[in-house]
Amino acid sequence: MHLHLLKHHPDLGPARIGDWLASMGHSFTIFHLYDGELVPRPGDCDALIILDDLEDRDQAPWLKAERKLIDQMLDGHKPLLGLGAGARRIAEALDAPVGRGTQAEAGWQTVSLADDSPFDLPDDFPALLWHRQVFGLPDDALPLGGTATSPVLGFAWDAGRVVGLACHLHHHQESLTAFLETMPLPQGADASPRTQSAETILAEARRLDTLAPLLDRLLSQWLRTAADV
Repeated sequence: MHLHLLKHHPDLGPARIGDWLASMGHSFTIFHLYDGELVPRPGDCDALIILDDLEDRDQAPWLKAERKLIDQMLDGHKPLLGLGAGARRIAEALDAPVGRGTQAEAGWQTVSLADDSPFDLPDDFPALLWHRQVFGLPDDALPLGGTATSPVLGFAWDAGRVVGLACHLHHHQESLTAFLETMPLPQGADASPRTQSAETILAEARRLDTLAPLLDRLLSQWLRTAADV
């Protein structure tokens, strides 16, 4: 398969996702929207990944075209995956509520799998969270699971063809370090008990190795399921 990846910030790249795609024999093109590249056409790829973005980004020259592309992918029966802000934009396109959560979450948190989750993941697993914005479950979607503060941290829609993922499973050491050096803390993080310092997060960076096989399973399930839809 050939995939398109939409990148919105220099330090919000695919990280391990790019490694996985290459190892599985898939090709991909990254579109650097922050650097003036145009949003691609849906007919030029077999699947689309919308990478994370700054959480408070509501004005950017590419947003209108990106939202149109999301609608086209939803209607076009092609695999679609959104990470972080990308997941929120897909949820919004599916008419799910999107807004500010009760508390910011930034750092390592334990995600509990929902009872009816379709994802091939452990009942509980650590993941990096970095958000204040949350989304509800779209109609006809199945939940990933979540935390007490963010009960919906992901979803699968249209039998798994479309996946939104708010928790970060894709970082490796290099991408995590770059992320923590440049990303602003979520709004309200200074007053939230569910935030950690960059030093604390990096001290637990060994957790990245436990997330790698979970990412492999999630991506394999996504593309395998989407091929059967």
